[in-house]
Amino acid sequence: MRVSNVTVRKRLMIALIAGITIFFIIDLRLAYVQFFRGEELTEKAKSLWSRQIQFEPERGEIVDRNGVALATNISAPTVYIVPRQIKDPADAAEKLADVLEGDKESIYKQLIKKEMSVRLPEGRKITHAKAKKVRALDIEGVYIGEDSKRSYPFGNYLSHVLGFAGIDNQGLIGLELEYDDELKGKKGSVQYYSDAKGQRMNDMADDYEAPENGNNLELTIDTKVQTIIERELDIAEQTYNPDSLIAIAMDPNTGEILGMSSRPGFDPADFKNVSSEVYNRNLPIWSAYEPGSTFKIITLAAALEEGKVDLEKDRFFDSGSVEVGGARLKCWKRGGHGSQSFLEVVQNSCNPGFVELGERLGKEKLFNYIRNFGFGEKTGIDLQGESKGILFNIDRVGPVEQATTAFGQGVAVTPIQQVTALSAAINGGTLYTPYVAKKLIDPKTGEVIMEKQPIAKRKVISKATSKKIREALESVVAQGTGGKAFVEGYRVGGKTGTAQKASGGKYLENNFIVSFIGFAPANDPKLVVYVAVDNPKGTVQFGGTVAAPIVGKIMGDSLRALGVKEQKNQIEKEYKYPDTPLIEVPDLVGISKKEVSEIFLNLKIDSSGSGDTVIKQSPKPGAKVAEGSTIRIYYND
Repeated sequence: MRVSNVTVRKRLMIALIAGITIFFIIDLRLAYVQFFRGEELTEKAKSLWSRQIQFEPERGEIVDRNGVALATNISAPTVYIVPRQIKDPADAAEKLADVLEGDKESIYKQLIKKEMSVRLPEGRKITHAKAKKVRALDIEGVYIGEDSKRSYPFGNYLSHVLGFAGIDNQGLIGLELEYDDELKGKKGSVQYYSDAKGQRMNDMADDYEAPENGNNLELTIDTKVQTIIERELDIAEQTYNPDSLIAIAMDPNTGEILGMSSRPGFDPADFKNVSSEVYNRNLPIWSAYEPGSTFKIITLAAALEEGKVDLEKDRFFDSGSVEVGGARLKCWKRGGHGSQSFLEVVQNSCNPGFVELGERLGKEKLFNYIRNFGFGEKTGIDLQGESKGILFNIDRVGPVEQATTAFGQGVAVTPIQQVTALSAAINGGTLYTPYVAKKLIDPKTGEVIMEKQPIAKRKVISKATSKKIREALESVVAQGTGGKAFVEGYRVGGKTGTAQKASGGKYLENNFIVSFIGFAPANDPKLVVYVAVDNPKGTVQFGGTVAAPIVGKIMGDSLRALGVKEQKNQIEKEYKYPDTPLIEVPDLVGISKKEVSEIFLNLKIDSSGSGDTVIKQSPKPGAKVAEGSTIRIYYND
């Protein structure tokens, strides 16, 4: 059948209109895709082509209050592999194994993985020398990424407080874990583009996103004080071969920890070769044991605050023991101390005297003060693993439990609890939360992101009672059992502690934790120091014999390092055998050689100069030194 021309033209027109419409729709679609969704679709395409090599951020440094770095980072490159770009995996594995000193088969398995990129285990945090050798191999698909590893420049110094970080720079224990989120930073990356076969698309530029380094953490620790503590614990470890050692130094007016250490210690950089029982136990906050006589400070504070005793006027007769509830509780001094004032009870650390104070208080008041001073609960220090200690349930406290608690037996407390409690007793009566971390600082801008302020928990005693405690404890050092903590030039107060260790419900023979807790200056305390020595060998196991001298050395050197001025209004020290009195250095400046030779001195003279008149001397006049010490003098000319 013949179709008319008109029909043909109509059909052509329809086809033309349809074609134009289709092309118009296509153009509109292309325009929409190009101009409105172009960037979005390009990004999606690039995401399909893109491959990432991550760059680790630098972990924030941990520094002391003066900016001294305690935990920092050292550069340690890491090898990354893009398996699809490796043309000869067997050859590459052999070359890499030779440089990295790794297993060829293990490396080969990494090179043939069906993954876009692989971080080579044998190439984690390698030296720069090895990284240079890897680059020199010039193997396509092998990349060197910037990385770092944690460094602890002072070794086992402050190790339990700092903790350590793992191979992925993640905090595992200590402050490294407590402040991990703030220290770890944010990862960066290099983003390159490759086709479906993994081949690099060289016509597209790489994208680089810089890592964000972690914030720096500033501590309350003062390295001057910490160094002194570490030195004295090292000496004590060599001298007494103890089971363990503990030391804490704190500012009693704020709760800031200035130093903290314990033995056995460890090197955080070598934690893999250390028993978990060593690094998981930060003894100053974890260890709970009978405090012994250092706990008598709480009984004393309660009795003074409640008006139950006048230290000067009230007297007590100590026969050497006291019977309570059918049990005989002994004084440490066989035969007792006889008649004494209650100030002498404190100076002599007389157990029966403190049993009397406990009875005057009654169990309700005694245990109320004990809890108010922070015992039986965690102090809240910003470190993991804190123990809360053990106290008697008040309902189960009978006459014997009340009596033994009054002089520090039958309860278990931590060193940090004792330090915060003594601080409250001598700072005017305020109990503070101890803390170690002081500030978080942005490493780029130096801006302080977080700064802790002292937290006062509660008022436990009055200022007047606190003053009486300071005076009593100063007399303990000058005239009582704490004499070996005496520091010439500083008014030091403190209390000894000797506690028999228990195991299996029984006390061990000749196995004691001996301790001393001290503070200075006694009229305006700036520093509290606690030291405990667990089972010292080859010596008499008393706190006044072993721990007090250690505290005295830490106290004296730390006060000088902190710039605390010496004082001249000390209580005169009462010397006991075998102690020998110190000699006051005379003023020798201006006298002649003949006059020097005529002066009777139990001192050695070391002189310089050829003249006849003394123009300078060291130590200065008035200083007190041990008998037999050397005085250096300088003559004119």
